[in-house]
Amino acid sequence: MANQGKARESATDQATSPWAAALAKLQEWDPAWAAHCVKLTTDPWTEGTLPTKFIALLCVGLNAADTDLNPDGTRRHIRAAIAAGATRQEIVFVLKCASLMSVHTSSFATPILLKEAGAGSLKDFSKARQQRLQKVGEAEPAVERMKAIGQWNDDWDCQLFLAPAFTEEYMEMWQELFEEKLFSPKELELLLIALDVSDVHMADSYTHHHIKEAFKAGATTGEIMQVLRLIAAQRVQTRNLGVMILAEELERNKAAQHAKA
Repeated sequence: MANQGKARESATDQATSPWAAALAKLQEWDPAWAAHCVKLTTDPWTEGTLPTKFIALLCVGLNAADTDLNPDGTRRHIRAAIAAGATRQEIVFVLKCASLMSVHTSSFATPILLKEAGAGSLKDFSKARQQRLQKVGEAEPAVERMKAIGQWNDDWDCQLFLAPAFTEEYMEMWQELFEEKLFSPKELELLLIALDVSDVHMADSYTHHHIKEAFKAGATTGEIMQVLRLIAAQRVQTRNLGVMILAEELERNKAAQHAKA
């Protein structure tokens, strides 16, 4: 019981430390809501569905991804991951996964670009594209490898047409991640689910794909749900940081009103 208490205390510290001031202010203004926030953000750490080290690594990815770019949270969860036994290789791997989620930006926009482009513009583009391909070669081994291992997403088709060399380079980087074997197939899919769901565009088709692959790799519904809860907990903390901005602006307004009096 003592160890369980320490685990919960550590989890609470992990969940609340970056917004301790915001939490204190929430407890002053709305104690019931603050209590809900604490419970929501600490429960995923303490229920034992996923290992503590993996949770910390997943949170490193969520904080480092372009959706958040939260240096304080990234540092805090890197410390937690190291304390839980994570290696440098494992943490770097998670950072690499987070950085490659930027592919969603172009795969999200390229279908719109193709739809809106005029026939003349596409004809000119196709000519230029063919000339480039003749120089660099039309082989796309990384793309074909991703298709062969079941990790190609049809959303990338438009991007492949519009930027084949760029897409091939991206797929080479993804292929390297799938071949590193630092994480089990199940853990990797759970990590990618987290990053897809946290993405600013809410990457629907990618999430479907990685949930299917996670089940194939042996993940349970409970484990996947735990990942989704961790993301929700992350968002609760992020949104409540605005409390301190409100507190500062209220103080500023109060001072301004006092100066006028």
